[in-house]
Amino acid sequence: MRVLSGIQPSGNLHLGNYFAMMKRMIDYQESNDLFCFIVNYHALTTVSDPNVLRQKTLDAAMDFLALGLDPNKSHFWVQSDLPEVHELTWLLSIVTSMGLLERSHAYKDKTAKGITATHGLFAYPVLMAADILICGANKVPVGKDQKQHVEIARDIAMRFNSSFGETFVMPEADIEDDIATIPGIDGQKMSKSYGNAIEIFADEKSLRQRVMSIKTDSTPVEEPKPIKDNPLFEIYSLFLDDKGKQQLKERFETPGLRYGDVKKELFGVIWEYFTPYREKREQYSKDKAYVYDVLKMGAEKTRKVAQEYVTKARNNVGLNY
Repeated sequence: MRVLSGIQPSGNLHLGNYFAMMKRMIDYQESNDLFCFIVNYHALTTVSDPNVLRQKTLDAAMDFLALGLDPNKSHFWVQSDLPEVHELTWLLSIVTSMGLLERSHAYKDKTAKGITATHGLFAYPVLMAADILICGANKVPVGKDQKQHVEIARDIAMRFNSSFGETFVMPEADIEDDIATIPGIDGQKMSKSYGNAIEIFADEKSLRQRVMSIKTDSTPVEEPKPIKDNPLFEIYSLFLDDKGKQQLKERFETPGLRYGDVKKELFGVIWEYFTPYREKREQYSKDKAYVYDVLKMGAEKTRKVAQEYVTKARNNVGLNY
């Protein structure tokens, strides 16, 4: 099974990134053909400072390695080190209708928030489709909000195959229902752009402040606490197995629980969970040359796969003569 997913270096990575995608990708490397990349071309739609983009790209790479991604068990690269993806983006564009792109939730949501409707933002799903199809991915682990992009990639692949002959694998979105949407401290989807994220490698003071800021309701201490749409319960549950989740549920439903106490407890859980990864992250920050070598090796390994699909696509549309 070939598994692929990528992450944007548009800000510091957070719990939503980790549980919805990063941890799952790292787990997949033990039994699948894993393709994992940092999507810095996509980040250009929101990051305009070149120095910030360079630093965040490196940070994302170090985060992934620190959290357990093994470059010897996977294909790990930076999107811009795979130039073939842009040729494929153009080839896919010729079968992509305007209507399909206009229905993109990401495009509609961002323009509704006042973000300028550039061609890059509008054509974002085509580039994402190229990312997926160029590696022949069977499965794409994503959060619920990214499901439509995988569906668009399937639609584009189907149209291309129908027009020019069998070329691309039909990918499937891989979504775990219990972590499909991870809430931020305000109860909305956790997102860098919403400013509601809990960062994976935040310093102790910042992490404590974010956890203590998690939105809670005004239920009196002497009454049971709701668990539905309760971001404190949902975030804490990410770190628990089934037995632990049941025990936490019982605590919330038992009168006397104080939200402040649970927040202090959750801070300790998060800090302890990421402590060994934090130490590895510090080691990589002192050996950036190694990180660059890993990314270079990953790009070279991935290009061999990408060139096969691009060559086949070129042949099928008639560019190779």
